[in-house]
Amino acid sequence: MNGELYDRHRRVMPDWLALYYDDPLEITHGEGRHVWDADGRRYLDFFGGILTTMTAHALPEVTKAVSEQAGRIIHSSTLYLNRPMIELAERVAQLSGIPDARVFFTTSGTEANDTALLLATTYRRSNTVLAMRNSYHGRSFSAVGITGNRGWSPTSLSPLQTLYVHGGVRTRGPYADLSDADFIAACVEDLRDLLGHTRAPAALIAEPIQGVGGFTSPPDGLYAAFREVLDAHGILWIADEVQTGWGRTGEHFWGWQAHGSNGPPDIVTFAKGIGNGMSIGGVVARAEIMNCLDANSISTFGGTQVTMAAGLANLAYLLEHDLQGNARRVGGLLVERLRAVTAQDPGVREVRGRGLMIGVELTRPGTDRADPDRAAAVLAAARAGGLLIGKGGGHDTSALRVAPPLSLTVAEAEEGAAILDGALRSTR
Repeated sequence: MNGELYDRHRRVMPDWLALYYDDPLEITHGEGRHVWDADGRRYLDFFGGILTTMTAHALPEVTKAVSEQAGRIIHSSTLYLNRPMIELAERVAQLSGIPDARVFFTTSGTEANDTALLLATTYRRSNTVLAMRNSYHGRSFSAVGITGNRGWSPTSLSPLQTLYVHGGVRTRGPYADLSDADFIAACVEDLRDLLGHTRAPAALIAEPIQGVGGFTSPPDGLYAAFREVLDAHGILWIADEVQTGWGRTGEHFWGWQAHGSNGPPDIVTFAKGIGNGMSIGGVVARAEIMNCLDANSISTFGGTQVTMAAGLANLAYLLEHDLQGNARRVGGLLVERLRAVTAQDPGVREVRGRGLMIGVELTRPGTDRADPDRAAAVLAAARAGGLLIGKGGGHDTSALRVAPPLSLTVAEAEEGAAILDGALRSTR
């Protein structure tokens, strides 16, 4: 079955459309933290459709909300008043921490980041953007232009001038051997120096934890320290929360809150988990920034009634069941378990992350060089053991990405860690 479907896929889909595994997997249905393939085999899902199935597969509260809304009306566009969209915008604005916030809904994180770039460059009258090395912000023309990860940036052409800043990766690069405080100081000095050689940028866009980059992050407080420099130049701070938002990190509801001592970002982008699989993205910004556009705009599919109903139900479930707290508790157990089972593996460079956003970086034993071949082998071995995980990384793809739904149980965390342990052992 998979072979026949794979042949059809290759005949009509682009060659650059990535698939996991030499024998690609067709997922037919899911429930809770599990999914099933076309052959009826069950897997523990530790990747959630790239951190998108945030609460659980087939969550009854979400499927009920979608079904009921679809029975009334699915779509009308933003040209008409939309009660579910307004209700979700009110909740997101309140949760964002941004004063006098306005919310614009899109269909994806890529489109959300496009909108943030449009707002920032228009507000600041500048097409220069600061971005982080090892970053990823989407696959559109403008988002690719600010992506600091060669593996996901197919062109150097861009409407933007992008300047890349140090600091997104704590354990690699020229400042890796410094203490956290000295690391932050060195990155701030690098930023100051960079700003002395360029026209005033519109904004700095940064993921609090880099997703595609392999779940890397700076020490807490780096972006707060950057903020002092940015504010002195009038430069906006855009926090890309597409993967870190909604409590996934456990310690905070938003990833930027680990860097929030100098206040919230000027703009926050979000997507993925809020819809629990439905296509929702969005931008939150101060009113003066959101309202800076001097031409009409709409969104045909952003904010559709059926996706907003899903988002409202999913957010309510997340908050009522304290899934942020569960991510902190179960994620803490999972990361310690993974550190224990990898302690004697010479090819595991680091287990990092927080909450249910965990990276396991693989390198060739005795070196600091990435090991993408083993990463692919571990991915396949984990699948064979009944576990689905992801992968990512900067210079090369050799970080395993572990990001289960936030309702993960302790027993499931232990089961997943044991399967991953077996996969690592089998590929040494």
